Amino acid sequence: MLRIAVQSKGRLYDETMHLLDEAGIRIDKAKRVLLLSAQDFPVEVLFLRDDDIPEAVADGVADVGIVGENEYVEKGSAARLVKRLGFSRCRLSLAIPKDENYSGPGWFNGKTIATSYPTILKNYLAQHNVKADIHVISGSVEIAPGIGLSDAIFDIVSSGSTLVSNQLKEVEKVMACEALLLAYSKLSEEKQVILDELLFRIEAIQTAEGKKYVLLNAPKEKLANIVNILPGMKSPTITPLADENWVSVQSVIAEKHFWEIIGQLKSLGAEGILVLPIEKMIV
Repeated sequence: MLRIAVQSKGRLYDETMHLLDEAGIRIDKAKRVLLLSAQDFPVEVLFLRDDDIPEAVADGVADVGIVGENEYVEKGSAARLVKRLGFSRCRLSLAIPKDENYSGPGWFNGKTIATSYPTILKNYLAQHNVKADIHVISGSVEIAPGIGLSDAIFDIVSSGSTLVSNQLKEVEKVMACEALLLAYSKLSEEKQVILDELLFRIEAIQTAEGKKYVLLNAPKEKLANIVNILPGMKSPTITPLADENWVSVQSVIAEKHFWEIIGQLKSLGAEGILVLPIEKMIV
């Protein structure tokens, strides 16, 4: 049985549980208990505070964990980084009152900065030869300047709407963050096999993201041109039709280029274009 540490609530919890569900790991989310076993995969999920996950994995309390990069770096955890997961993207930034004139990192000299990430902030200030007081608080960091606790904040930023609502502006983007998959450095061989299967499923899900499966009928005389814009994973699949002058073409295209490619296909005489979503892709 592989034990996975997961954040107990919030955006990262929601996206992590969605990933596990997509990977065929069914957890009864209605049961709000500390430890839950999956129904059809040798995994149990341990729900923890996000800042407890890196050390839980480093100490072997959990075999693997999914946590924000901000917590992993802040804790300086000895847990092994296995995979960047690409979701829950955000950034750690410095923000100041919106009416202040900002002149660069030197602005923070002699100022007080409120944060929940003192280690990362201390390293940033040292790199820029800035001497500032760090006021460590947990939760609602963004209200600190407004109530006189600090001159600035260093905190997680996603959309930036929280900063705006607290009359703050982002002035320095210090570190980009995303969800990470961590593992205990001394996993048993049996647990490593389970982790490898989990990674295989996650990669199949990620490979399919942002892609569409396209089927179309095309005139043979235009086939070479169509193949040039539909490379697929290796090359498109070509199937003869009853009409010897036409073929069926199947391929995979990136969604971000979807309308551009569809327009080119139509201009080359493609007909009966069918577009299907892809849930998983094994390469």
